Amino acid sequence: MTFRLVLFGLITVLAFSNVGCINTPVGNKFGVPVSRDKIISRYERPLDQILNSAREVLSRVGTITNDDIITKTLTAKVDKRTVYVTVKEVEPLVTEVVVQARTSRGTGDLTTASEIDKQIALGLVLPQN
Repeated sequence: MTFRLVLFGLITVLAFSNVGCINTPVGNKFGVPVSRDKIISRYERPLDQILNSAREVLSRVGTITNDDIITKTLTAKVDKRTVYVTVKEVEPLVTEVVVQARTSRGTGDLTTASEIDKQIALGLVLPQN
């Protein structure tokens, strides 16, 4: 009987160990996994242009807290939200941008993610001064 109780407790702990974990470009974080928080876009532009546009947008609307040139990931604080922008080359002239935004409570913020993604796209179209 004691063995069954211990086994049941162990199974219960294992079943609920991943609840509350979300994947971010910088590792797993605590959060609500059922809320949407990512916008994925592809552009026919070189990776460097998109990365520069993302840097400009994030520095304009918030504060860049991490700029990882190895993984091409930017992390920023925008209105008490954490925004992650990951840029990767899919083909020689096709680049994928993943914008992920999380609130301080751990819920996803799709509105902020889509706004940042839209501003990155507009930064590619509008002429740079």
